Amino acid sequence: MTDFVHTEINNQILTVRINRLERKNALTHAMYTALDDAIEQADADANIRCILFTGSDECFTAGNDLSEFASGLPGDFKETPVGRFLLLLANATKPVVVSVNGPAVGIGTTMLLHCDMVFAGTNSRFQMPFANLGLCPEGGSSLLLPSWIGRVRAAELLMLGGTFSADDAYRLGLINRVCDPAETEAAALEACQKLASQPPAAIRATKKLLSGPTHEELTATMLTEGALFSERLKSPEAAEAFRAFMQKRKPDFSSFE
Repeated sequence: MTDFVHTEINNQILTVRINRLERKNALTHAMYTALDDAIEQADADANIRCILFTGSDECFTAGNDLSEFASGLPGDFKETPVGRFLLLLANATKPVVVSVNGPAVGIGTTMLLHCDMVFAGTNSRFQMPFANLGLCPEGGSSLLLPSWIGRVRAAELLMLGGTFSADDAYRLGLINRVCDPAETEAAALEACQKLASQPPAAIRATKKLLSGPTHEELTATMLTEGALFSERLKSPEAAEAFRAFMQKRKPDFSSFE
């Protein structure tokens, strides 16, 4: 377990707060395990009708803790804490709402593709810098993003790995609302309260129908991405990117083929 993920149940809402602000909420294997446990708890507990993921007013998550992930993933992707998290999130039976402020990097963006409603502060900055780090897309993003926003826009976000704003995310249809950072979590909580007041079986059925048409293809894509992501973590390109990150310099990929 970890002290960096806090959970609380109030009014049939399970709030899951990422709380490692000194490292910009960077996610470790232990933190993923805590997130896994939270999703499993929500699915198993009839008293929980909705999940709220949040961070702080300044930061959602900077993505994976590179100092830990640089050594690779511990085993087959679907059995790793991060692999389990993505698959559990994609298969969650209860509605999932997210409050995003500040950085939402890597999985901090791709996890949103599996959530039902997303509220983001004006200070939010989204980014999927996988190629920049010598890696590849994960979380089903190589399937979902092109189908949602078009191939050329998806290619720009995934190949160039630049940041984009909450307004950009709203225009692309990736979030529900742009909020004042001080009000983002309250807006997300209000949505959770409305969801919790709805007929629970009807909400679960609606959620299942919304994801049903792509469920099998999405699972297969996530496993394919995960296997390649694991390989890429061991690549010379990733090693150079991680060294450059630790040394606070720009990586040099000029000698790679």
